[in-house]
Amino acid sequence: MQATKSAAWQPRGLYFQEPLAPNPQEPEQPQKPHQPQQPHQPQLPKQPQQQTPVFHSCEVADSQKIPCGSPTISAAGCEEISCCFDGQRCYFAKAVTIQCTKDAQFIVVVSREATLPNIDLETISLLGPGQGCTHVDTNSAFAIYQFPVTACGSVVMEEPGVISYMNRMFATYEIQHGDLGSITRDSHYDLLFECRYIGTSVETVVTEVQKLTDPPLPVAGLGPIRVHLRLANGQCNTKGCNEVDAAYTSYYTEADYPVTKVLREPVYVEVQLLEKTDPLLVLTLGHCWTTTSPNPHSLPQWDILIDGCPYRDDRYLSSLVPVDSSSGLDFPSHYRRFVFKMFTFVDPTSMEPMREQVYIHCSTAICAAAPGRNCEPSCFRRKRDVEAAEEKTAEPKVVISVGPVIVTAPQQ
Repeated sequence: MQATKSAAWQPRGLYFQEPLAPNPQEPEQPQKPHQPQQPHQPQLPKQPQQQTPVFHSCEVADSQKIPCGSPTISAAGCEEISCCFDGQRCYFAKAVTIQCTKDAQFIVVVSREATLPNIDLETISLLGPGQGCTHVDTNSAFAIYQFPVTACGSVVMEEPGVISYMNRMFATYEIQHGDLGSITRDSHYDLLFECRYIGTSVETVVTEVQKLTDPPLPVAGLGPIRVHLRLANGQCNTKGCNEVDAAYTSYYTEADYPVTKVLREPVYVEVQLLEKTDPLLVLTLGHCWTTTSPNPHSLPQWDILIDGCPYRDDRYLSSLVPVDSSSGLDFPSHYRRFVFKMFTFVDPTSMEPMREQVYIHCSTAICAAAPGRNCEPSCFRRKRDVEAAEEKTAEPKVVISVGPVIVTAPQQ
């Protein structure tokens, strides 16, 4: 079901905090009155036209009104920033209002009546996660978001004299599965919005993403992608620093191999998608394992990750390291990080440690992020989704390797 777009639902907001005058918008054309039906010959009955419900965007209960603009804003100024004025105060309308501030902040106010059926305000997400990427305030009718234009997965684009920040807001919806099909009774809500900084002015662009009637099925296939696997070696040299965060500040180079590690010493692994700038692409890991030779199919082998999750039969479980907007990376979804404790293989006959070199291999794939599609692994669940399992089985993988890593005796 599409987000309703009645006569009163328009992309909201142009400016905030003493903005410049917005570009004039085309006035909304009044609907033509229905002409009386002319007599006609009997024919097959037609489907009755569905009546569009009357929607008044400024009819907000006093207890739910959220102030818009400064306390002294005029009626004209209130209308200029796409808000409502009741003669005494300016408040947000029953719509989706986007405002861009001069101090580089997105302000998004979402009304639950922006869609029909009404949207569940608790299901709304932005393009990326991070601190401050959920609503900063809410009531029974509205949710308010405010975050820097560079946060929450925003995409930055530069043109001569213009710098643009784009983000995406969407809501998840519940799907019910039956023997012969699946249905949902929730609204589809997907909105692109953009702040454009041109010299000293600020512009807002809002785009509603229309749901395709028959969307094409996602196709998995091999493509011109490059993936790089490397080991991190950053040191935690200050008191109170985070060892994991510090580790990923520097990396071994080709000249550093073979790398030496002590048993049970953490090995910090990073896999990176190269030469791609699409923020909706998500790098995923399938199977990560180790061998004693550069050949990923050689024996013996030891699993580290299975289906992107730590191998459960390892006494020293590996751990996944989240990579989000706080990492400072341009495209956090293009990275995967995990840590495992160093080990050595054991000879199957003598049961003696082999002291062989260890090579690390990972199978990777690319997932296209979309509303209702989760690219993250579901770790430690007891019952796996059959469809997801079948999809993973058919998904082509690219295998990458790094090494060798040698076990060494600890320094005395």
